[in-house]
This record gives sequence, C-alpha cells and structure tokens, in this order.
Amino acid sequence: MSQSDRAACLRQLHAERPLVLPNAWDAASARVIERAGAKAIATTSAGVSWTYGRRDGQTLRRDEMLRTIDHIVQTVGVPVSADIEGGYGDVFETVRCLVAIGAAGMNLEDSPGDGAVLLSPEAQVERIRAARDAARGTGGDLVINARTDVFLFQVGAPETRFAAAVHRANLYRAAGADCLFVPGVIDAETIAALVRAIDGPLNIMAMPGAPSVPQLGELGVARVSVGPAITQAALGATHRAATQLLEHGTYGVPEESLSFADANGMFAAQAPLMRE
Repeated sequence: MSQSDRAACLRQLHAERPLVLPNAWDAASARVIERAGAKAIATTSAGVSWTYGRRDGQTLRRDEMLRTIDHIVQTVGVPVSADIEGGYGDVFETVRCLVAIGAAGMNLEDSPGDGAVLLSPEAQVERIRAARDAARGTGGDLVINARTDVFLFQVGAPETRFAAAVHRANLYRAAGADCLFVPGVIDAETIAALVRAIDGPLNIMAMPGAPSVPQLGELGVARVSVGPAITQAALGATHRAATQLLEHGTYGVPEESLSFADANGMFAAQAPLMRE
C-alpha cells in the first residue's frame, strides 16, 4: 500500500462515528494495538518522550520522533497518524519526512513549545498550509489533525475558551486541516456544542470523566484518541511487576500478560531494512 493509499484509507475511516485511534509509543505497542483490532493507530508524543527518558512537552528532536514513527509504520499494516507536537521547527521539512516514512496522518498543535502558551491563529494557519503544501509537493497525501490547546492549557478566562477554540478550529479547517482536535474537554454539553460549531470532523481525547466512546459517537464526535493513557497503563504494570520482584522476591506472570511465544510471534524473524 502506497503512502497516498494509507492516507486515503485513514481519511475514509473518519466516516465511522467515531473512529477510535489507540495511541502507541513504539513498534511493540503499535503491534499489540493492531492485533487488538485497531483499524488505525495514533502515536503519543508523551509516550515517545518517556521512552527517550524525557518529559513530555516538545523535548524531542525531529530525528528522534521520526525514528520512532518510522519503526511503527514498518511494523504495522494499518494507517498511522503521527503526533509531531509543534512540528519541530520547520513544519514543511517535518511533513516531507513523514510522507517519506509512510505515515498516513499527523497531529499539529498550536502550542509552540518555546515558552509561549499558544501561537497566534494566523501563524498556525500558515503552518497548516505549509504542511499541506509539503505533502502535495512530495506527491503524497496526509490527513492533518489540527490541534488547539485552548482548553487543555486553560488559555484565557473560562467564558472565552469555547469561542476561542471554535474560532481557531474553523480557521484551521479553512487552511486545509482534515480534522480538528480539541483536547481537554470532557463534559458532554460542551463536546456537543463543539460538534455543532466547528465546521469539520472533531477529535476528542478521552480522559477520566469523559463520555464513553459510544456516547461520544452519539454526540457527533468523529475521532477519539486517548493520548498517553495506554502508555501510563503499561508503565503502571511495569511498576507493579518490578515492585513484586524487589519487595517480595516473587515474579508470577499476571493473568493478562502475553506469553513469551505469543509476544515473540508478533514480530518478523528478520528486521526490515531501516530507512536512512
């Protein structure tokens, strides 16, 4: 399947309401998620950052994130939407590399990671246009999920956040974004209002207190992801197993663990050639 075919497949999957995108942080987690039945996979910048021993929040270099995304794309057969945080400087070059890797989509947030809370809407519009131009310029395609962090970072007075998020989302849509991502919202009334006010498919990040996936679909949400939640669950399981070993000297395998044979059998006997 070509890169353009992967992007077309991901775009078509948004006709489901909602498309559920579990978030992976490395090739192994992506393969497990694929085997669980995911039709597409998103990555989590937090999870990838933690695998590099860094805090979340745009602490990675472009080459580090691209290396992880490359490994994931080579390992699974479903479309992959890459979380590229704020774009790592030159968005055009980052997107060009994503298309070459074979990613089907990307998240691009309006948090610059340079101390400022949010970019101006106009600056983010230009970055989205650059992303679209870069994908087309390589002869590829990319599903752009434009993220605004108005709610997540609690920007402005509470009563102004809804209008600000809608304004940004609609500008981003007009600039070429396929989907609009508004993380940090969990109450059903606000989510339903966002669906009505935003002129494009809405992505919600499911968090504690948010409606269930079927309920989000009923509200009109097009796409659901979970950010670092699965990574946190995996780290929690690791902590519990290590604590059991270190404090009690026991190492029983939890019932939900994969057997060695099952885990090992998920991967190719010979590693594929890595791209330069």
